[in-house]
Amino acid sequence: MKIGIEKTARQSSSRRRAFTLVEMLLVVTIIGILAALVIPKMVGRSEQARETAARADISSIKTALDAFEVDNGYYPKTLQGLIQQPSNTKNWHGPYLDSIPQDPWGNPYSYEYPGKHNPNSFDLWSAGPDGKSGTQDDIGNWTTN
Repeated sequence: MKIGIEKTARQSSSRRRAFTLVEMLLVVTIIGILAALVIPKMVGRSEQARETAARADISSIKTALDAFEVDNGYYPKTLQGLIQQPSNTKNWHGPYLDSIPQDPWGNPYSYEYPGKHNPNSFDLWSAGPDGKSGTQDDIGNWTTN
């Protein structure tokens, strides 16, 4: 008799320790709801971080372009003039950058001198997340109204 009571006690205590299917479904549902709330916010943050990184890169390249202009009296025709001395420069004191970075989406930064947005200076921009220049998501060194 004693063996039967111990066996029943072990079975009932093991049942109390285990989760029921309803409890498991409830936990999975709660995790799903939390993920649905948190993941979009995290994705938005990573995109915001990429935009901030692009603005920082543009600022660094702009500083190098301005240094080139101070030394030579004009801006280079291409961004390569910041790394390698163009043949028509006499006061080049570069390299002004170690390398031209890619934007956070893996595309090259675009440069135009003289600029369309900055006719007395240059335009420097990232094509943004879509990788296409001239769209709403471009990030440049000009202000938009």
